[in-house]
Amino acid sequence: MVFTSLLTVVDGIFVGQGVGSDALAAVNIVAPLFLITSGLALMFGVGVSVIASIHLSQGNLKAANINVTQALVVSPLLMLILAIILYFGRIPFLRLMGCSDALLPLAQEYMIPLLPGMIFTMLEMVGTFVIRLDGSPKFASALGIIPGILNVGLDWLFVFPMHMGIRGSSLATSICCGIAALMVIVYMARLTRTLRFYPLKLSRTSLWLTARNIGYMVRSGFTSLLGELTMSMIMLTGNHVFIRLLGEDGVAAFSVACYLYPIVFMVNNSVAQSAQPIISYNYGAGLNERVREAFRLSLRTALLCGALAMAVLIFGAKPLISLFLRPGTAPYEIALAGIPLFATSSIFFALNIALIGYFQAIEKNAKATVYMLLRGLVLLIPAFILLPRLITPQGMWLAVPASEMLTLIIIAAGFRKR
Repeated sequence: MVFTSLLTVVDGIFVGQGVGSDALAAVNIVAPLFLITSGLALMFGVGVSVIASIHLSQGNLKAANINVTQALVVSPLLMLILAIILYFGRIPFLRLMGCSDALLPLAQEYMIPLLPGMIFTMLEMVGTFVIRLDGSPKFASALGIIPGILNVGLDWLFVFPMHMGIRGSSLATSICCGIAALMVIVYMARLTRTLRFYPLKLSRTSLWLTARNIGYMVRSGFTSLLGELTMSMIMLTGNHVFIRLLGEDGVAAFSVACYLYPIVFMVNNSVAQSAQPIISYNYGAGLNERVREAFRLSLRTALLCGALAMAVLIFGAKPLISLFLRPGTAPYEIALAGIPLFATSSIFFALNIALIGYFQAIEKNAKATVYMLLRGLVLLIPAFILLPRLITPQGMWLAVPASEMLTLIIIAAGFRKR
């Protein structure tokens, strides 16, 4: 999951160094699109993983295979429809993302080649959950690692020697996502252990059953979609606040946080999602002590990952920012002052994701959804509005830490009450 998040991070590094800060800001405007795609993929991936895990724990292999096939077929089709809509409605979408007139041409240039990659990403990420559940975690990891490494080489090739600019960076991402999708197809066709494609029928009854099962997956995985949408909400709200108060330089500075934070998100999300099939399987089998053991382990791991992420972002701020922005420029100085403040959210965020992932795994979907909405919408937007007025400019950088901390307090209070 970390290497998957590096697809856009590497784009930001090469665009920032090879094209300039305006291009970097344009990539950040489009970046929520990749998060939305990842969110939909996680929704289907988590949903099918929870449901198929419970079926497997109960010995119902046929039902698990049907669920897997439905997820791998329906999710890319839905993403294809979304990609077509976004192609024809790209300008209104970019305006909604806070794009200014100056950045609009660059944002379009980056967005259009990225649209096919959205479809491939859906198949790749859903396939990762299925392959891990099938008992092949190394192959599942390779789905992220191989395209992530290839993306570094293609980004360098397209941006520097071939001088393709921001469009080349986007094209590199789509190509790498296509390679990962091909790996999923090869695995499911040739290398599976237990889970396999199951022939789907097109009768009215079969289509109704498919729609019902997809509904189950959406309900089980909806919180994962919200998790990615909260990242988009952070970018969207932050883009509006920073461009209003600090202009394009502010957006370029904030974009550094938006590139680094998804890595923190993916590290902690990988902890939660790795615990999920273990918790769901034992929950379905009624082995409650093993559920509690896996839950406690995920919390300890999340706490460690959150603390390490915070330390890296605080003490390594200069070299990390230098990857994206040239030292001495106005965006660099703004980011240098703000990233250490933003980094304080990491430890609260890590624990929140582990706790919410636990509720998903035991099918407490309503609680998981409420807590995710708290951290990504209910508390986040007021924090972005109020804190810059109380503390300028630090309040802009402290909005995310404040919303994460308050969410953790509310979740902890709920656990204490239980």
